[in-house]
Amino acid sequence: MEKPPVFTPEEIASFRAEIAARRVPGAFSPGRWSVSPLNREPEVVGAMPPSVRFRDSTLRSIETMPGVVVTEEAKLGYLRRLVRAGVAEVVGAGAANRRPERLRAEVAAVKEENPDCRVVCPLVMSEADIDKAAEAGFDGVQVWVQGFGEAGQVYKRIYDAAWSGHDWRATTPVQTRARVLAAAGRLVAHARARGLRAGTALLMVSYLADDVLQETVATLVDAGVDELTLFDGPGAVGPEAFAALVGRVRELAPAVEVGLHPHNTFGLAVACAVSAVRAGASVVEVSANGYCGGPGNADLAAVAVAFEVLYGVETGIRTGELTGLARAGEDLTGYRVAWNHPVTGTHAFNWGGMDIITQEVTVDPLLHNCLEPTLVGNVRSVPFTPFSGPYTLADKLDALGFDVTHEQVDAILLALREEMARGGTPLSDDDITRIARRVTAS
Repeated sequence: MEKPPVFTPEEIASFRAEIAARRVPGAFSPGRWSVSPLNREPEVVGAMPPSVRFRDSTLRSIETMPGVVVTEEAKLGYLRRLVRAGVAEVVGAGAANRRPERLRAEVAAVKEENPDCRVVCPLVMSEADIDKAAEAGFDGVQVWVQGFGEAGQVYKRIYDAAWSGHDWRATTPVQTRARVLAAAGRLVAHARARGLRAGTALLMVSYLADDVLQETVATLVDAGVDELTLFDGPGAVGPEAFAALVGRVRELAPAVEVGLHPHNTFGLAVACAVSAVRAGASVVEVSANGYCGGPGNADLAAVAVAFEVLYGVETGIRTGELTGLARAGEDLTGYRVAWNHPVTGTHAFNWGGMDIITQEVTVDPLLHNCLEPTLVGNVRSVPFTPFSGPYTLADKLDALGFDVTHEQVDAILLALREEMARGGTPLSDDDITRIARRVTAS
């Protein structure tokens, strides 16, 4: 049916002119996004770099998720999809307790999709781990550096020995902080000697006092480290604190890259990534759907779109792949993201069914949806609710294939509202179809 026009063409043209006058190129990209121009002003948000590199850690992170067991073949399939989405680096599942052919298959899966994508072996704790990574063809390793000295013993692989009644102290004695750093330095040097890029995961950075940080950085720089990555497992470092840590590391090691691995304890992982990059970090570790144990990591989709859209920072991510990647991640792990999960949620672009919302798209589709859903591979959806009016219903009926009159829309709307009031539940498209057929038949 022809809906009665609400505004004249002249009024719509006037509305669009007013909206256009408030938009600034860059912050507004026609058909793609419309965000506040303040996001692009250095005096407001600070200086941002032209680009940032993402390192995806989904494969390693899902190992820590409760109740998730994934076959090696499924991991490789998802790894290929990650690389196709444009991540510049990927973290593998680690070398410990894995056969060499599995490690080689991991590298091959990445390189077949993109030879320039860097493959990093994480969880490196020994020369043997480094040798396995080198022989499998990894580009680099990530040496894990505990944030403590003696207390770091909590994280050693000693529990099986203790359970069996053996004295683990004979083979893995408690180490001072100096010994922890000396061991990390040896691993960095060994990785460099094997021709690998040597990064380090500085763990528990929320506990790194400045004197400890200075000593740590100095030792690792002397060993030839390529990147110092700040790992915040507890998610206890806020955006401002991350910026301060990055700034301090850059002061101490200006020739070394700085990365970060934020966790989402307070829902601030994206903010931590932005703040750290503004302070000089060049690498952000992310994972699909934010997957990890506990509160999770920084979500690949949310971080990528925040940098690209809000701040104009290039990430290399093919944003149109993001929603499909999120759904594939759900199938891989069995964990579904929230319906309103940023960017990739099933209803992230659903603002309800009120006429004042559903009809605004006739003036401009980027008013409430500051992102065009197809930019990230998602869709705009419109529900029918108790607050929906005749214009929303007319659009719904048209989509369902009904050719109705003005009076029939009114009658169907009344019947639908009565049905929802009786049942106390929303109506599906099948419900709307059934009721609409009954009303039009009568």
